[in-house]
Amino acid sequence: MTRRTTTPSAARLGLRENAGQFALLVAVNALVGGMVGQQQTTLPLLATQEFGLDGYAFIFTYIAAFGVTKAAANYVAGTLSDRIGRKRVLLAGWLFALPVPLLIIWAPNWGWIILANVLLGINQGLAWSTTVTMKVDLVGPKQRGLAMGFNEAAGYGAVAVTSLAAGWLADQFGLRPAPFLLGVAYTILALALVLFFVRETRGHANLEAQAHANQAADLTSAQVFGLTTWRDPSLSSASQVGLVNNLNFGLSWGVFPLLFASRGLEIAQIGILIALYPAVWGAGQLLTGWLSDRWGRKRLITTGMLTQAVGMAVIALSGEFLGWAFGAILLGAGTAMVYPALLAVVGDVAHPAWRGRAIGIYRVWRDLGYAFGALVGGLIASTLGLTFAVWGAAALSLVSAIAAIVRLRETNPR
Repeated sequence: MTRRTTTPSAARLGLRENAGQFALLVAVNALVGGMVGQQQTTLPLLATQEFGLDGYAFIFTYIAAFGVTKAAANYVAGTLSDRIGRKRVLLAGWLFALPVPLLIIWAPNWGWIILANVLLGINQGLAWSTTVTMKVDLVGPKQRGLAMGFNEAAGYGAVAVTSLAAGWLADQFGLRPAPFLLGVAYTILALALVLFFVRETRGHANLEAQAHANQAADLTSAQVFGLTTWRDPSLSSASQVGLVNNLNFGLSWGVFPLLFASRGLEIAQIGILIALYPAVWGAGQLLTGWLSDRWGRKRLITTGMLTQAVGMAVIALSGEFLGWAFGAILLGAGTAMVYPALLAVVGDVAHPAWRGRAIGIYRVWRDLGYAFGALVGGLIASTLGLTFAVWGAAALSLVSAIAAIVRLRETNPR
């Protein structure tokens, strides 16, 4: 049976030509990010203060569970979006989000928190990967970096705003249930937007495919996996850098709240520090996505990883609020340089016929970084202390930057 490749007669590529649907998908991705932000400040504190957990490796299991399931869901999202369409996968992702905040609110033990994060990982993998693919479909090759800048700025800006809001709610009303009512509202709103207003975008991908000749279109999933994981220098470099980048985020998610709390900061202050990282990350991508279309992808990616290494070192060396804030700003700036450029690299190289799978596989490796960050951070923190875990992330960021300098090719079609 041959898959249909018809293109809607009204389909046009470009950000301006698809402004309404593009803006709607930006809003949906902001809600995806908000689902992570509701728990960033609160869950490590919930583990120690309400559940009495004291082993870092065990506490961070919820981040590892999130990262592994999100990575697997990314692969499923890429495969299904190429086969059955983008909108159905996006809707399924939000259905998995429904129980997440309720499980956390009612959790009698830590196992419920881990289950909630398994479902959250599925939600993030299906929903975030699909909004990325849909935006790339809509804008075409000329504004790919800018499109990814908008997408990631919305998602991680929402992580920051929701982290800050959840920290304030926890400080005013307690760790449960107030912060997680945000997730209930986000899920209901997202389901309504996707069900009634988001439109399918595979027709736009088919339109671009008619003029796309840089790769063969009839690749198997195994071939796409090989290209994205090791065979293609640019795709595999993107996967490697993405993994280390999210290792930093996963480690910060678990380590930073406990590190700051151990030095006497209040929950509201911790919320501000936790929000700074994704706030700078989110806002900065509006600029860096645009710059990657003009300056190229490689210089932003390598400079961004070096900046993250410095940011981690500053946090490890500091012992007070202002130093930690400066380190978080550096981390956010470095991540802003990297994130949209990496997605643009995958969009540059991948043929529209297997773009969804390539994005999904790249995001498999990238989001396994959450799990590695949680496991590595937990083990180092348990044996050597929280500060040494931060130093470990700084060293890995430096190694990642050097590897990208050596292996990553410039992929900007300009």
